[in-house]
Amino acid sequence: MSEVVVKNVDSACETAEEFTRVYYKQVDNSRHLTSKLYLDTGLLVWNGNGINGSDKIQKFLMDLPGSTHILKTLDAQPIAETVVSNKLTYLIQACGDVTYQNDDIKKPFQQTFLIVAVDGKWKIASDCFRLQVPYNN
Repeated sequence: MSEVVVKNVDSACETAEEFTRVYYKQVDNSRHLTSKLYLDTGLLVWNGNGINGSDKIQKFLMDLPGSTHILKTLDAQPIAETVVSNKLTYLIQACGDVTYQNDDIKKPFQQTFLIVAVDGKWKIASDCFRLQVPYNN
């Protein structure tokens, strides 16, 4: 693996650690500010419910009960700039447990973020959150 690739992967992992620390702290403690983490045109898919736009995402998140997220695993990788219009972009996969105020049972979750560097800040372009429940076919 080239030195540039190793550097890009290391940067993605470091960014993922910092970004998810900020994201989950904000969602759990200052949810009213969460829309600032999304692009204006950001997309959230929350357990199959699709929401477009940071204002609508903010409203959706505010309607959820309070939460506490505990992150257990994290992975990240850079996306080739040629694929995303020469913008620095990372794909982040996070897994852990979430507890909601109206339910004391820990629920496993998986969340995937596509974040883009915009004016020196990371913004969520796409966010897919899914509670991990047994699959019934």
